Amino acid sequence: MGRLQAILVILPCIAGFISLCRTLVMLLRWVWVTFLRPPKNLQDYGSWALITGATNGIGKALAFELASKGLNLVLISRNPSKLQHTSNDIRERYGSTVQVKYIVIDFSKDNSDEIVSKIEEGIHGLDVGLLINNAALGYPYPKYFHEVESEYADSVVRANVDGVTWVTKAVLPVMLRKKKGAIVNIGSGAGSSSIVPSYPLFTVYAATKAYIVMFSRSISLEYKQYGIDIQCQIPLLVATKMASIRRTSFFIPSPEMFAKASLRWIGYEHICLPYWPHSLELCVLRALPDAFLNWLLFKYFLITREKGMLKELMKNKNEK
Repeated sequence: MGRLQAILVILPCIAGFISLCRTLVMLLRWVWVTFLRPPKNLQDYGSWALITGATNGIGKALAFELASKGLNLVLISRNPSKLQHTSNDIRERYGSTVQVKYIVIDFSKDNSDEIVSKIEEGIHGLDVGLLINNAALGYPYPKYFHEVESEYADSVVRANVDGVTWVTKAVLPVMLRKKKGAIVNIGSGAGSSSIVPSYPLFTVYAATKAYIVMFSRSISLEYKQYGIDIQCQIPLLVATKMASIRRTSFFIPSPEMFAKASLRWIGYEHICLPYWPHSLELCVLRALPDAFLNWLLFKYFLITREKGMLKELMKNKNEK
């Protein structure tokens, strides 16, 4: 009986020790991959990188960051003048060491055949080793689902789902021929159920970003055997025009800060949060009950919705 009591006393201690060791290992691994693990040499994948949504925000910052690493660039966006301006800025900063091409594609309007044919023609003969699917379309402000115009909702789906799908399909054959490459799909905390249980008033946008997470997970398993590293990077809030955030903070990086963090993670985990303070935010979000988090997000977006509607109303009055 005494031996049984001793075992009953020791077992919780052993379980606690194992749990502590597990937590310590996880913490040490996080420190390693976040701060100490060396980034991969992206030129090993190929001499050219293709970036969608390359004229604003994260996409533009990634273009400049990749150029600083000596990669040649193929920029994709829907605005020819912005593409020309961004290309000139990169050439001016990095000179003849970096070649820059661009392709005009409007993912919200061009069909799948047009997207694939434009990219195949644009990258013909290029050693494309890295693809970053960054282009996305969001809401101007939070809206109930019935308030989103059908045409605009269709544009969001086409830009966010069709874009990443058909660009990937067009570039994969190049990587398969040489049996190496890397694809990075920029997701969002809005579309990851492991971060937030729901994203009210941004329903269509959040659903398209959820597609990107599953798309990335699935094809990463399909093509790992061919030497192609496929990853979904998930930013939380970043100070971009799309997020309607101007000021940066510890938890809200500039696009340039996020881009620097992004490059360190390419070629590693299938799903990741590159900007390390976002990992701390994730720990807090996971500790909150889903019901409370749903309520909090809904209340916050309702307030943001009122501000957006007022801003839109004032804009319409000024235009008249």
